[in-house]
Amino acid sequence: MPTVTLEFDAILFDMDGTLVDSTDGVVGAWELFAEKYPGLDVTQVLSSSHGVRTVENLRIHCGVTDPDEQEREARRFEEAIVAESKKNGRHGIVALPGVREIMAEIGPYHKLPKPKWAICTSATIVYASSALKAVGVPIPDAFVVSEDVEKGKPEPDPYLLGAKRAGVDPTRCLVVEDAPAGVRSGQAAGCKTLGLITSHSREQMEAVKPDWLVPNLASVSMKPTENGVQVVINID
Repeated sequence: MPTVTLEFDAILFDMDGTLVDSTDGVVGAWELFAEKYPGLDVTQVLSSSHGVRTVENLRIHCGVTDPDEQEREARRFEEAIVAESKKNGRHGIVALPGVREIMAEIGPYHKLPKPKWAICTSATIVYASSALKAVGVPIPDAFVVSEDVEKGKPEPDPYLLGAKRAGVDPTRCLVVEDAPAGVRSGQAAGCKTLGLITSHSREQMEAVKPDWLVPNLASVSMKPTENGVQVVINID
């Protein structure tokens, strides 16, 4: 199996589908919301909503246009992800393959003034904090959530802000993403991109042309260096 060895000043991780699997909770939350919004096609929503901020999904799929109502419903939705994730035999929010091993290596290097990694998520602060706590991933000092940006993915704003908070040049960062919208966001920010095939098909991920593409983070190792992070990618 060929490998690629790289070094970056910082790693910018997405959260859902990259570090954590909240699929059970997301399905449950949309099923709950379908009770309030008749005509909501949960299957169609699930095929297109991943990686997009909840407020934007509510506007697109539920017709919620008032900004205050969007914020209230977004909070309710993301609280429902946690609450619904273990109902009816569901497995809850879990860490994805390879995440614990990577966090064992670089997890402690999440503090300012020179963090080696950040999280840039489309989730709200309340849900993101709960999800990370559920899987034992520390909340990094360089942490970007939905409320921090006016424009979410696929716009570059989340990853530009993540690089800024980490104190590094975005062109010296690796974005790790599972969603096409997130890959496009990282590309627009000038970062290198590593795509994961955890929530979308290989064809969907290949279509947005990440720099590297692997099944999940079990195909990747990361080690701290004096100036950043060494990344070894095992290419299928």
